[in-house]
Amino acid sequence: MKLLLDTHVWLWTLGGSPRLGRTLRQEIENPANEIWLSPVSTWEALLLVAKGRIRIDAEISEWLRKATANYREAPLTHEIVVAAYDLRTEHRDPADRFLAATAYVLDLTLATADAKLLGLGAIRTLANR
Repeated sequence: MKLLLDTHVWLWTLGGSPRLGRTLRQEIENPANEIWLSPVSTWEALLLVAKGRIRIDAEISEWLRKATANYREAPLTHEIVVAAYDLRTEHRDPADRFLAATAYVLDLTLATADAKLLGLGAIRTLANR
């Protein structure tokens, strides 16, 4: 399986959060699966740092190098931007729209706990369970 981690799922994996469901954790840790991360998630994480909602104990580029080392980087392309624009959902968060569109365009499964992103038709999702 090729999983694209939603930002909160990625941050939960980094911190070993108990909020990460057992089944999803097993899929992320399964060496047969490819785990992808979007630069949109990096942007969201840095916004959380700036707001003081999460803390990092290193210089940003060093933290980012370590925090993304085990993931494939999903590109943010013009095709993905158009897919995010065309996405048929009432979900207004642009970051979540980009993540859903990335999963769709790159044929990935979006791993998320966000109920608004689960069941978006052609976009495969894996719920946090």
